[in-house]
Amino acid sequence: MATVSANKLELLQIAEAVAREKAIDRRIVLGAMEDAIAKAARSRYGSETEVRAEIDPKSGELHLSRHMLVVDTVENPATQISLDDARRRHPAAQIGDTIADPLPPLEYGRIAAQSAKQVIVQKVREAERDRQYDEYKDRIGDIVNGIVKRVEYGNVVVDLGRGEAIVRRDEMLPREVFRNGDRIRAYIYDVRREQRGPQIFLSRTHPQFMAKLFAQEVPEIYDGIVEVKAVARDPGSRAKIAVVSRDSSVDPVGACVGMRGSRVQAVVNELQGEKIDIIPWSHDIATFVVNALAPAEVAKVVLDEERERIEVVVPDQQLSLAIGRRGQNVRLASQLTGWDIDILTEQEESERRQAEFENRTRMFIDMLNVDEVIGQLLASEGFNSVEELAMVDTKEIASIEGFDEDTAAELQTRAREYLAKIEADLDAKRKELGVEDALKDIEGVTTAMLVRFGENGVKTVEDLAGCATDDLAGWTERKDGETVRQAGILDGFELAREEAEAIIMQARLKAGWVSEADLAPPPVAEEAAAAPAQP
Repeated sequence: MATVSANKLELLQIAEAVAREKAIDRRIVLGAMEDAIAKAARSRYGSETEVRAEIDPKSGELHLSRHMLVVDTVENPATQISLDDARRRHPAAQIGDTIADPLPPLEYGRIAAQSAKQVIVQKVREAERDRQYDEYKDRIGDIVNGIVKRVEYGNVVVDLGRGEAIVRRDEMLPREVFRNGDRIRAYIYDVRREQRGPQIFLSRTHPQFMAKLFAQEVPEIYDGIVEVKAVARDPGSRAKIAVVSRDSSVDPVGACVGMRGSRVQAVVNELQGEKIDIIPWSHDIATFVVNALAPAEVAKVVLDEERERIEVVVPDQQLSLAIGRRGQNVRLASQLTGWDIDILTEQEESERRQAEFENRTRMFIDMLNVDEVIGQLLASEGFNSVEELAMVDTKEIASIEGFDEDTAAELQTRAREYLAKIEADLDAKRKELGVEDALKDIEGVTTAMLVRFGENGVKTVEDLAGCATDDLAGWTERKDGETVRQAGILDGFELAREEAEAIIMQARLKAGWVSEADLAPPPVAEEAAAAPAQP
């Protein structure tokens, strides 16, 4: 039978060569060799026998030994030894000790050598995968250069030198074609440890890819003088990038554009001609939105900070420019700022304001039984509802030109009488629907809400306690590829999900389903929050 052997020096040379080739630690290769030799030895001494191999990393000496556990009663002679037998060899042996007996060197047959080779290959491959994962998991957010190795169903496999990565079809620019051997530059956005080895995912459409390209082309960004605050992209078509300078003497937009546009042109060329708008970032959201809508001119903006919406009024002839082709300009501006943007022309805004003014005037005339002049005066002073008029200080109403204190007092009296009548009507309807009085005591619940509860079958504290937040506030779901919103019981009350959840928890507290202790935040969280403040 043919045998395979290697002297001491050869073992170390093989380990060194493999470690260098695979870029892994030599100790890992030696460990794989030890496991392989031990496996081959077990084929000689029995598969159940615990054989261990040790290779001296300096001399290359190989030592084989059999390990046996000292026990009272031997159940498996291959791995166990009685205390009496153990003490014949080692007088100090105790129950639970492991006895190691040296074994003579072996000559390995072809099958044993092949099996050992498979073990070494497997161990080295696992070590290589771990090395590759450890190398790239901390590089998420970096740009890498590679060579196209192959193209599979539109996905591009990239050779990075010490690993492979993939650019999926949806992470490539439209109409972009790569062939084997082409150089490619892309952004690492994800690294996953999978069964077949670490998977490195690259992207050329990721917004941060553009930001990193600018960092490579613009020294001021690399040095930290200019900062990229936000990026929005329509890959392959158009993009907007917001920049700000930490040094007042440095123009952030000019630094990114470069001499005769050389810097931005380099990025544009890399992105296959993608048009880039470079926008100065601003702390003031209104100014930032106006800048983001460039090249369109903005006449006026109205902010709604609670809903993070902004209404932009543009001249009539600027509407198509502000919206952009297929809504591209306003969509990118919205992504860049993080606010929802509504665009109106000056004429539309004027017509809407006039309609709102007339509606408010008509509301005051009808509800307070006043003439048109008084209704217009209240509307023009910014009063939006009868509730607001009833709650405000009398002096504020009396300060309106043409009003006195008596007029103000009369208006407030009428407003409160009207609200009291509405409240009485709602309470009567609530009783008619069978909604119990106990629901009135829950914090945050109004009479109008009680009527809505009754119309939807929520008539007791237990009924309300059994509701989910979605039942009150509504929810969204995907149907046929579209997002569809399902209405909740309290739709129209402008109730936040947190407020709806608080109402339900108060109901559960009142019903006895939970206690005050259950609603209190856990003390661990408080301690953790306070920990950083300790010296």
